[in-house]
Amino acid sequence: MTVIPTFVIDKIFSKIFRRQSKNYTVERNVGVFKDDKRTEKTHEDPVSMAIGEFGRWQAMLTLILSLLNLPCTWHIFVLTFQGADTDFWCTPPPGVLNRISVDEWKNLSGVISESPTSNVSVYDPCHYRDLDYESLLGKFSYRELIKNKTDQYELKTCTSWQFNTTEFGDTITSEWNLVCDRKELKNFAEMMFLMGVAFGGFFSGLVSDRFGRKKTLMASLIMQLALGILVAICPWFEFYLVLRFILGFVCVSIVFSGFVLCMELVGGKWLTIAGVLYLLPVPMSYIIISGIAYICRGWRLLQWCVTLPAVFFLVLHWFVPESPRWLLAMGRVDETMEVLEKASKINKHPLPVNMDKILKQSINKFEINGKPKVRVSDLFRTKNIRKISLVLYILWFSLYLVYYGLVLNLSNIGGNIYINTIISGLVEIPAILISVVILLKMGRRIPLCLTMVAGGIACLLTTILPADTDEWISLSLVMAGKFSVSSSNVIMPLYTAELFPTVIRNLGVGTSNIPAGIALIMVPYLWNLSPLSKVLPLLVLGTVSVIGGLSVLMLPETGSYLSDTLEEVEDCISTSNSTQKKYIDTISSNVQSSPSEKE
Repeated sequence: MTVIPTFVIDKIFSKIFRRQSKNYTVERNVGVFKDDKRTEKTHEDPVSMAIGEFGRWQAMLTLILSLLNLPCTWHIFVLTFQGADTDFWCTPPPGVLNRISVDEWKNLSGVISESPTSNVSVYDPCHYRDLDYESLLGKFSYRELIKNKTDQYELKTCTSWQFNTTEFGDTITSEWNLVCDRKELKNFAEMMFLMGVAFGGFFSGLVSDRFGRKKTLMASLIMQLALGILVAICPWFEFYLVLRFILGFVCVSIVFSGFVLCMELVGGKWLTIAGVLYLLPVPMSYIIISGIAYICRGWRLLQWCVTLPAVFFLVLHWFVPESPRWLLAMGRVDETMEVLEKASKINKHPLPVNMDKILKQSINKFEINGKPKVRVSDLFRTKNIRKISLVLYILWFSLYLVYYGLVLNLSNIGGNIYINTIISGLVEIPAILISVVILLKMGRRIPLCLTMVAGGIACLLTTILPADTDEWISLSLVMAGKFSVSSSNVIMPLYTAELFPTVIRNLGVGTSNIPAGIALIMVPYLWNLSPLSKVLPLLVLGTVSVIGGLSVLMLPETGSYLSDTLEEVEDCISTSNSTQKKYIDTISSNVQSSPSEKE
């Protein structure tokens, strides 16, 4: 998962499409082209006019930038293996295990209690019977001690443990004894990373807008590499928590900067296609890290393995340009021209003879004097905007809780964690590819509703299966739910940016990170509900997903043009026959008819 902040899309849409809804146009005769078959919409965008909406240059950079998801997703997912649950037991007195096996030690010293989720008796590794085991084993055999096992003993709490390191090697659980009364600290470690993601999702956007996409990207890559190494050699758990928090902040900054840069290189329908395909390496990273974790046993070795590949991305400093749209927005025409000239050569798309004048004219035309002051209360000022804001908050909370609740809890679902992770990646790949067609052909509203409801139903079906049902049936239903919700995860950011008008879009999609962040913080604790009932975690996820999906029906469909003001949104929704009608159609028709009226 890669977590993409909801306001990422705002930066793209507000800069690229705002000019359409404001009726800003650049005259058709500003440049001379060899083969000018582009539409008027292309002429409104000087970058696409110069190098085309999509070509060899954009394809190459989109592929490279999308690979940034690999190490970022590894850092998000790695705790699944680094903190995996393994068998453990109270440390026996010296020399005891020379006389009896581990299982015999458990039977002899352990307290047997009944499992809270079943009637099966289980070994309690947090307490032991305080007896003189060395003396007893010197006088009697193990069989005699078990046969005459006394009930007269003092129950003591274990202070040290031994762990089975066969499957995962050393883990953070075994190194820092995150068991028994310290068990919740493992969930806290995951929560710290996700909290860093939540904070980074907001602040990284501000940094990227201030200093540029490339500088933010390269600085974040260097920090990710340094932090990853520090985590691998960290001697203290408290320091580990701090490092993981900062690492989460940095990882989402990399994803943010790469995504925005990728989107600002393309135009037209390729905004949707490139935006979705940018996420394709995310499920691939699940598959890859499963193989890495299988080979690299031990949490420190695994940390080195997921950190060092980031070294190769440092060469992007010499190959990846700054975003031409960001340079243009900053008024840096000469640097914009340098980027466009290199791109036009690779795309074999000659620049207009007076491209520098076009860029300067674009800066003048798109400069907005006296930006209106925006307040949080604007999100609730009118009836329809209030409904849009509240429903989107429900949606973002639901989507993040369900998607990451499934992705980051694969070890709790049952079965082999390595196989589960591979299957999880495999089912998400077609979900992302299908989302391209959905977004281009079917709109946002109904597909988002159907995918979230379908994902919820799949999770709910696992809760009614008989207790003796084959584990693969339950796992198949969970993966079906993840398939559906993965598609929702692609549709949701675009839909959010299109619903808010320009004047409050940044505020609207930025505040959507708040419920999404709350959901992320709750994810590590979901399976704490399992002692009450084994099916309760998936029951919660399924219910939340269905509620979120049905709430989509309260929202209007969106079109290809973005509204600019609260009044436009209110007028368009009010004049529609129903909320199912595209509320932006009025704006679209006004934009298309305006040039002819002026003539």
